[in-house]
Amino acid sequence: MVEIASNKAEQVALMAREIERAEPELRAFIADMNEDEQAELVALVWVGRGVFEAEEFGQAVATARAEKTTPTEDYLLATPNLAYDIEAGLEALGVDVTAAAEDVMGR
Repeated sequence: MVEIASNKAEQVALMAREIERAEPELRAFIADMNEDEQAELVALVWVGRGVFEAEEFGQAVATARAEKTTPTEDYLLATPNLAYDIEAGLEALGVDVTAAAEDVMGR
């Protein structure tokens, strides 16, 4: 990953699990990301879902940039299994999701 840190992606996944109470914060968190981070977050979801392979991450990022038609937060919050897909994408890229979650939670 170029721009988005694994702990930022994991933060989104953790907030997505608590969407009923964390939706406003999650929307703001994603909206505050720069364009590169948003494209990479969408690409992570696609890799996690199996739309792209981990080796195609760069292509997934380029596709996310090219095909963006709605705010990233709207697109992602309409995605079923968002937390799972982000974490599966991170794992596919070799990130230790447990360590990232502990880092986010300050453990």
